[in-house]
Amino acid sequence: MGKKVKKEVEPLPKDVFDPLLIESKTAATVVLMLSSPEEEVLAKACDALYKFASKGDENKVTLLGLGAVEHLYKLISHEDPIVRRNAIMVFGIMASNHDVKKLLRELDVTNSLISQLAPEEDVVIHEFATLCLAHMAVEYTTKVQIFEQGGLEPLIRLLGSPDPDVKKNSVECIYLLVQDFQSRAAVRALNVIPPLLELLKSEYPVIQLLALKTLEVISKDRETRIILGENKGLDCLLKILETNEFSDLHVEALAVLGNCLEDMHTLQLIQQTGGLKKLLSFVGVSAVPDIQKNAAKAITKAAYDSENRKILNEEEVEKCLINLLEIDNNEVKVAASQAISAMCENLASKRAFGLQGIPQLVQLLSSANEEVKEAAVTALANLTAASPSNARAVAEAEGIEPLVNTLNTQRDGAVANAATVLTNLAMQEPFRINIQSRGVMSVLAELLRSTNSQVQSKAAFAVAAFGCDADARTELRNAGGLQPLVELLHSKNEEVQRNVCWAVMVCASDELTAVELCRLGALDILEEINLSTGRKNNFSEAALQKLLDNNLSQKYSQMGYLSPSNIITDGFYDYGQIKRGVKFLSLEELSMQELTDRRAIIFINAKPQEDVLAVEEKAQDSSYEQTILSPSISRKSSREKAGSMVSPMEEKQELSGQRSSLSKSSTREKGLRFVADKMGGPIERDKLHDFSWELHISEIEFELKCNIVPIGKVKKGTFYHRALLFKVIADRIGIGCSLVRGKYNRAWNEVKLVDDSPQGIAGLLLPPQEYIVDLMFEPGFLMKQGSAEADQYKHI
Repeated sequence: MGKKVKKEVEPLPKDVFDPLLIESKTAATVVLMLSSPEEEVLAKACDALYKFASKGDENKVTLLGLGAVEHLYKLISHEDPIVRRNAIMVFGIMASNHDVKKLLRELDVTNSLISQLAPEEDVVIHEFATLCLAHMAVEYTTKVQIFEQGGLEPLIRLLGSPDPDVKKNSVECIYLLVQDFQSRAAVRALNVIPPLLELLKSEYPVIQLLALKTLEVISKDRETRIILGENKGLDCLLKILETNEFSDLHVEALAVLGNCLEDMHTLQLIQQTGGLKKLLSFVGVSAVPDIQKNAAKAITKAAYDSENRKILNEEEVEKCLINLLEIDNNEVKVAASQAISAMCENLASKRAFGLQGIPQLVQLLSSANEEVKEAAVTALANLTAASPSNARAVAEAEGIEPLVNTLNTQRDGAVANAATVLTNLAMQEPFRINIQSRGVMSVLAELLRSTNSQVQSKAAFAVAAFGCDADARTELRNAGGLQPLVELLHSKNEEVQRNVCWAVMVCASDELTAVELCRLGALDILEEINLSTGRKNNFSEAALQKLLDNNLSQKYSQMGYLSPSNIITDGFYDYGQIKRGVKFLSLEELSMQELTDRRAIIFINAKPQEDVLAVEEKAQDSSYEQTILSPSISRKSSREKAGSMVSPMEEKQELSGQRSSLSKSSTREKGLRFVADKMGGPIERDKLHDFSWELHISEIEFELKCNIVPIGKVKKGTFYHRALLFKVIADRIGIGCSLVRGKYNRAWNEVKLVDDSPQGIAGLLLPPQEYIVDLMFEPGFLMKQGSAEADQYKHI
């Protein structure tokens, strides 16, 4: 191992001439000698230039400036072997200079150099021609030239040269060439594996090292790995690892083995021969960080295949990786964490890491090294995915606080994976509450403003996980997180958009948040998304529905329909039908507007029974704001027409029935006339045009100096006033009732009723049927859905 590749060239034959010693001042003269017709002069000049150029880079530049390269180019194909040899020697030594290489490329010397690699040529010519090619092969364009001009075959042949310098230069040139995938395929076809394995037996470490580096590059291709196994290359590599004398080659040998581990077939072969156990044992006892790092990287590569993961698990690779987490080297910790991430796909490995590795990974979250932190949190994200026990282990290892802190780091990968781990922990309520108490929603609100799509996606996913809690939604609103959430609905990234839709759906669970999301434009964006077949998804449709269901004022305005499950509560207002693209204004915004001639906005606000006296006192306040928010309410008689909203208790007394449907006869008897009485009583069909409800509503608006009219103030109401009031009452006493908006101020209620007089087979009640409620002409009269009278009520 101690021997070095020889660097000196064989001396010239004594019968030629003594070498010419020159200084830089006579270099120009020697360059001129390159034009001599005499072979002896040419040989002598080349020899002198070789010695001059060997003294340093400055001399090479001098010769370049004197035009020596152009002259030498003509001589490398000279018919005299000595002249040709000496000229190539100068080329070989000068080619290490960048500017010389540039000129050599322009002169296209590679073809001439390759022609000098023929078997019959002198070994010195082989040495310096390969040296020149190796210097030039660092440039991509030269790689292509050598490949296209057929240089690989003679270079591979020269790996078997008896001269170590030729071997060294040839393998170095091949190593540079195989960086390109075309050359990798070509050397495989030219059977490069056997001579490379033979070079591993060389007494020169530099040759062994270059052979291993070349094997590491070409073994990235599966076909090459198969050939390597067939030629017992794996045994050669393992022997190197087992030999302490070759410790300076262990890192590179391990890199080649790492590539080989990617194939299940090769990995099985190594396992069957005991090589895998040896390899893991070797890593366990090694104290060389590069070896430990490369071993972990090799395991990572292998673990991308499910069958490989099974094999590695059988050999208890988890113990090896957990031990590597304890090594005091950041690169090793990163590589080990990445390997753990890859092995997590195997459930048995996931359990093993959960039992032993999670505390170490949690500790790494506090590392000062950002790369270590990111690798550790990524491993935790994979470990806790669909694993409640591992999530619990993270919490028990006191990982919540460092995870929340990791959300504030500068590396997007670390931030995204920390959000993922916290989301996984949030599936268990105690941990969710713990995390939420640390202000996680405020942090997530900032992350939603990230420009990184991975961070956006994971932050939105976390918002969805924590948004099931009302306090968390409040925190998100207060932190300004709803605006960036809505803006992300525009994302072109499919995963981001899907997760944001999910977050919107969850956050829209309460009215305050739903109204704010709508104000910020979420409804319009979701409608646009759902109109696109390419962008629409299950979450976008669910989010739209959830927004509307928790913002009934806007739902009724846009959709013209409220279902029995849409329960109207205080604060609801009928804005009228709104056109697509027109902004839906909040009640506060509407209350600030001047009185106009537009359609009145009907507002619902019924105070609880115990607040009546206070409300009646405040009702004397002449300000229109007070009148809007707390209209004069009388509870003395449920049938009194004094501009009031009816009492829930009185409503129950007036209208009682089953929760999901009404008895047809009891509805007739107990009176849907109640609503009609509150709104001006029955109207004869032919005198409908004389019912001056518009004037009445205008008078209320003028009185309040506002377009917002509390429904309790309405004493003359038409179809849509009466239908709204009936829906409000029905919702409060548990009657299933829908509200439908029609054209020309029409609106009606649909209820499902059971007929309690006729009975079905075996004494069973017939299933409920849908009816339209008449609140205008014959209050209490029920019209079967689809009947002529029902259609007439809705359209005439």
